[in-house]
Amino acid sequence: MLKHFIGLFIALCATAMLSEGCVSKWSPNLEPNPEPIQWVDQSNFARARHLMTIKGFIETGTSVPHALKYMVFGRSGNDALIVRPVAVAIGSDERIAIADQGQPCVHLYVPSEHLYRKISVGGKEQLRTPVSVAFDDQSRLYVSDSSNRAIYIFDRTGEYLQTIKKAGSDSLQRPTGLSYSSRAKTLYAVDTLASRVYAYTTEGTLLFSFGENGAGTGQFNFPTHITTAPDGKLYVIDAMNFRVQIFTPSGKFLSSFGRHGNGSGDFAMPKGIVVDKSNIIYIVDTLFDNIQLFNVTGDFLFTIGGRGSGTGEFSMPSGLYLDSQNKLYVCDTYNQRVQIIQITESEK
Repeated sequence: MLKHFIGLFIALCATAMLSEGCVSKWSPNLEPNPEPIQWVDQSNFARARHLMTIKGFIETGTSVPHALKYMVFGRSGNDALIVRPVAVAIGSDERIAIADQGQPCVHLYVPSEHLYRKISVGGKEQLRTPVSVAFDDQSRLYVSDSSNRAIYIFDRTGEYLQTIKKAGSDSLQRPTGLSYSSRAKTLYAVDTLASRVYAYTTEGTLLFSFGENGAGTGQFNFPTHITTAPDGKLYVIDAMNFRVQIFTPSGKFLSSFGRHGNGSGDFAMPKGIVVDKSNIIYIVDTLFDNIQLFNVTGDFLFTIGGRGSGTGEFSMPSGLYLDSQNKLYVCDTYNQRVQIIQITESEK
């Protein structure tokens, strides 16, 4: 009987390989029936609305081999759940990468191919503390791991390519925030302990660096996150100086804003940052459990979110990403999910 079953299994798998390629298909695991919610600015303009919430990814393929696999071994799916998301990036074809420190791994999902891959190894090293993710123009994936003191590069399918552990003659100390600039064809990486920002080619060759420890202009005290604005400017979260510093693509200081406090427009623990086409700046504050919006001169505009576990609420959020369709992806870290919010450009 067992021999007959195995023979049937092999025959069905061979048939499926010819017809479907014997490949699993995946889809996002969405939070069901989210409460509709939107946020308005001071002029009562509907600036943002909640779209959906991703809890993980689920296998939805119906090929015979996988059906038989589940009959024999059962279905788990736990590996594709989001546990502690801290960073997110979206590629040009809407592929998504989520750094998950709870696994620890990076969830890579390509919707056009219904492809999911869990990346937990970079070369010969297990990921320990994945902190940030970024895609370049060829959909290569960059992952910073602060505990391993490394930045890993993967190809568009998630296959490992190489590791960056050096910044010139120096070793990386604690690489954290990553941002890729399509304009400059440059990968920018924050090193929190070194109080520097490093600029690399897509192959990992150091181009230049800027910054040092301190509280003065162009100096950093525990920098963590970085983003490239649509105009090419760099925005760096200078966390323990409780400010944002703005630089040219070559690292020349331009301006800064921010202060420590517990009121609107103040910072307690700033983390993720993005800038939209209207030069509106979005900054996560983990301790406030919200996202604060500022104009280009640093004036506070309004707030998205608040503490809680409902739709549009956050629990110690961290990373942010804004895609080309003005969809804002928020790592709602301790609610174990990524919330997606549609941003509407300001009225002209």
